[in-house]
Amino acid sequence: MNTETAETAHKRRDKLNIIAQILEIARESTLKTQIMYKANLSFAQLNEYINFMQNIGLLAKVLENRREMYKTTEKGLNFLQRHGEITELLKTEKEDIRKSIRMPPETLFRKK
Repeated sequence: MNTETAETAHKRRDKLNIIAQILEIARESTLKTQIMYKANLSFAQLNEYINFMQNIGLLAKVLENRREMYKTTEKGLNFLQRHGEITELLKTEKEDIRKSIRMPPETLFRKK
């Protein structure tokens, strides 16, 4: 993988983060177009995610005032909580790694 490709891949959102973002947006019933704009997805991408998320029970279509709305299910809320916990854990691990890298080299090889 060349440098340009690596940088592009690093900037992309991963699918789990997109799913979490959609679930966060749909905590309260919301329209499909609102999800699309707030999550910055194309209509085709949005439909793929919504279909997938409905099939596995993370998102539900509900009718409110004769409008099709989408709402995060209990399973979706559980996913959001666990996703947040994992994100925090990884953030902590990343900070620990950065701190250890900043240590002067002589401290890494000191005998105890």
